[in-house]
This record gives sequence, C-alpha cells and structure tokens, in this order.
Amino acid sequence: MPAFTRSITPFFQTARSALRQGNAVSPLQHALRRQNGAAVVNAARSYATAFERTKPHVNIGTIGHVDHGKTTLTAAITKRQAEKGMASFLEYGAIDKAPEERKRGITISTAHIEYATEARHYSHVDCPGHADYIKNMITGAANMDGAIIVVAASDGQMPQTREHLLLARQVGVQKIVVFVNKVDALEDPEMLELVEMEMRELLSSYGFEGDDTPIILGSALCALEGRRPEIGEQKIDELLQAVDTWIPTPQRDLDKPFLMSVEDVFSIPGRGTVASGRVERGVLKKDSEVEIVGKGDQVIKTKVTDIETFKKSCDESRAGDNSGLLLRGIKREEVRRGMIVAAPGTTKAHTKFLVSMYVLSKEEGGRHTGFHQNYRPQIFIRTADEASALYWPEGTEDADSKMVMPGDNVEMVCEIEKPCALEAGQRFNIREGGRTVATGLVTRIIK
Repeated sequence: MPAFTRSITPFFQTARSALRQGNAVSPLQHALRRQNGAAVVNAARSYATAFERTKPHVNIGTIGHVDHGKTTLTAAITKRQAEKGMASFLEYGAIDKAPEERKRGITISTAHIEYATEARHYSHVDCPGHADYIKNMITGAANMDGAIIVVAASDGQMPQTREHLLLARQVGVQKIVVFVNKVDALEDPEMLELVEMEMRELLSSYGFEGDDTPIILGSALCALEGRRPEIGEQKIDELLQAVDTWIPTPQRDLDKPFLMSVEDVFSIPGRGTVASGRVERGVLKKDSEVEIVGKGDQVIKTKVTDIETFKKSCDESRAGDNSGLLLRGIKREEVRRGMIVAAPGTTKAHTKFLVSMYVLSKEEGGRHTGFHQNYRPQIFIRTADEASALYWPEGTEDADSKMVMPGDNVEMVCEIEKPCALEAGQRFNIREGGRTVATGLVTRIIK
C-alpha cells in the first residue's frame, strides 16, 4: 500500500515578546491562548523564546483504544522529561481540554506537545478519541513520522487498537513502538506475555515488523504519580530510548520549493491573518514572498511578515516544522483549510487528473461491494477534502458496466468540484461513510 505524506495538525504557542519583556505574551501567542486554551500556552513560557535547531526533529503521536491511557502517558512523558530539563510538565487536564472545549462550541486544534531527549527534539500529538483525529490522520494532517500505540494490559487489543493501526499504515507510518499500560492492574506474567504476543501478531498482520517492534510494559499512572519506579519512570525512560532508536529520523525535502498545506486560519487584531500547518518541503525565511493557491483559479500573492515554529519565534520555517505564518494584507475569509502556501510560481490548482489507486478490501476496512464509474466519494489530498467523481479513462471498453471491486488496483480519472493544489505523484485517500475505501496517487494532471 502506498506510503502517505504525513503531517501533524499544528498546535503551537510562542513567547516571542519575552525576549523584550520577560514573561510577556506576544500577540500571536495571545490569540493562540484564546483559541487553544491557556493551560498549554502557559506551559510554553518556560521554553526559550527563540527556536533553536540543535537536534533532529521528529513528529510522533499516541494512538490506541479509548481509555487505554494515551493522555496519561503523554503527561507522564512531559513530567519525566521536565525533571531532566527537556520539557515543560503538562498535567493530564492541560492536555485533555479538547473534549470540554469542543462541547462548549470552541474550535480548537489537537494538543501538540513539545519535549526533547538527549538525541532528538519531538512534537507529540495526543488526540484523546475525538472524531477529528481520524479525519486528520486520513487527510495527512496528522503527519506522524512514527507512533506510540498504547494498549491496556487489563484489556489487550480492542477495536480502536486495530482501527488506529490500520489508519497509521494508511497515512504512511512505518515504525511503531508499543506501550503496554496499566501493568500495575495485571501483574500475572503469563497474561502480560499473552498481551505482548497478541500485539506482535496484530502488528505483523498490518504490515509492521511485529517480531522486532519494541514493546515496553509499564504504568503511565505510576510514572505520573511518582510510584513504583520499576514500572513507572524507568519504563518512560525505556520507552523514549526505544522511540529514539526504533523510529528513524526522517529525511526532509529542504532543497525543494517551499510548500505548506493550510490546516487552520485565525486573525490577530491589529496584526493580520495567520495560516498554520505543517511544512511539507523547502525553507521559508521571514519577509519572503509567497502565493496562496486553492481559491478557484485565483492565486493570492502576499508576504510572510512573521513566523512561529514549535511555540517559538524564528527567522525561517522548514520541512517538518509545524508553523504559523503571519500574512500581510490578507483577510481571514480569503484563506481556508486545504489551501497551499507556496513559493511563487511553484504550484497550481487543478480539477481533473488521472489516478492510480488501490481499493481496500473488506478485511482492510474498505467497501464490501464494488462500484461503477461516476462513483462520488470524498477525496482527501493533504489537508483538503473535496467532493469528487471517478470514471474510466476515455476509450475504456464497456465503461458503463465495468466494475471496480474491493482489492483491485485501477487507473481512473478523478474530477473534483473545487480546484485543489496538487501535482503528479501527489498521494490521496478516498473516503465514504466514515471509512477509507481507496488510497493512491495522482499520475497525470489533465486540467
């Protein structure tokens, strides 16, 4: 199955003005506090105010079944690394504010946590079970270079364990580390061995290296509460060491023209509009000219007057970064999720293209039945999702009666209603009824 461009839904806060005012909050950070919740923003203040690239950067995330301890583990990691001066400690409640915020009707971004190890700098995404997580993984906005899958020892693998592994594979995650959590609730060695064995079999069934994948058995709650270090903080250390060594450092496309897919847009009174997202390729320096592509045939030209990356002000944004770009003279309504911010003249929006795609089988979570041409699902390209129509290329015999079956590899023409920035080689997913039904790449632009 094709690997997918991976990206993480951006969540960043900065302390830019602290260079001048100690703990003062910059306008961009102030806006982000309003949008994302003050607790996480405040935690960012203890970091240096200018982003320094001293270690390789890797994007990872916690996945797994609901209530298996993903957020508790994330909090435990920040606590342990804070003790080493490599993070700001975020309590469980500071990370898991999203469901409450969403119930109150506030649009928020996924909790995006920053920490470091001796070897690397990490952005860690923790999405405790909201529906957006599935969508973000599928659109490529979840962009993980690797993942930690959390499995409760008391339950073993559950439906979301399997669903998240499938989604991770679909968005191109190649390496996963397993954390078997809550071992303090189940200390029968034979049962723990069974959980580990079943996880290795499950990993192998989804195309991961089940026999060799690191599996750490511990208790995130013990680590968080400072109890039983042999299954608590020592296991957090072991987990991070496994992440450092098992998940490879990604190779970034720094030499290609800059391109960032817009994930979120918001306004800062008195300063302008900020577009945020994960940088797919290239390097962008402050005060550079850019183009915003994806609003019909229109190309919007502007200048980036400020850049914030990983909660800090910086002079440039580069491939792999989760950045906010302050756009000169742009109104909030001119930019939307799914558009592209790119180096001038390097990308265009299109509506019709040839695709090569694999249709998932029923066993892979796809359709149970086939479909004919003029099938109209949603297509997900980077952070964009658009209504589409699929039909056979011109000259195909018996096109109206020819059927595509689950498990088929096919070449078809895809036409979308609204122009979308894309290019030959672009990966995509096709979804219908809340599930992925096909995956593939653009082979040729038609118009």
